[in-house]
Amino acid sequence: MEENVQKAIQDEYPDEFSWCYGCGRLNEAGHHFRTGWHGDQTRTIYRPLPEHMAIPGFVYGGLIASLIDCHGTGSAALALHRKNGHEVGDGTEPPRFVTASLNVDFVRPTPNDVALIAVGTVHEVHPKKWKIETEVFANDTLCARGEVVAVVMPTTFTTKG
Repeated sequence: MEENVQKAIQDEYPDEFSWCYGCGRLNEAGHHFRTGWHGDQTRTIYRPLPEHMAIPGFVYGGLIASLIDCHGTGSAALALHRKNGHEVGDGTEPPRFVTASLNVDFVRPTPNDVALIAVGTVHEVHPKKWKIETEVFANDTLCARGEVVAVVMPTTFTTKG
C-alpha cells in the first residue's frame, strides 16, 4: 500500500492559508493531512500517533472527524482546480474551501496502529459549493464515513468583524 500522497493540494496552498491544525503544512503541531487524486477519487493517508488514542488500541473519534473534514475541503479544492483546467504542481494557486457542514458516522472502532485511508467522492452542488462523501478505512475495513459540504473561501478574508 502507498503510505503517502505524492502530489497533495495542500502543498500548493499559499503560506497564509497553510496553518490549519489538520492539513496545514506550516503548523508544526498539526496532523499535516495531504490529499491528492487516486483515479477519479481523492485520497488522504494518515497514520495516527499514540496520543490520538481514545481507549488503548483505538483512535479518538475527533481525529477521524478532523481527517474527514480536511479531506473534504482538500478534495473540493482538487475538484475545482481540475475543473478550472489545472492540476496539482502546475504552478497555479488552487482555490481554498471552508467547511459549511460536516457529518460523521462511526461504523466500527478504528485501530490506532495502522494507516488510515480516507477515500473521497466529489459532487459539484453549485459553482461555489461542493459535497464530498468520504469513507475511512483501516486495513481495508470501513471504520467511518462522512460528508462534508465545502464552500469556496471568499477572495477577501478578514478575521475582523
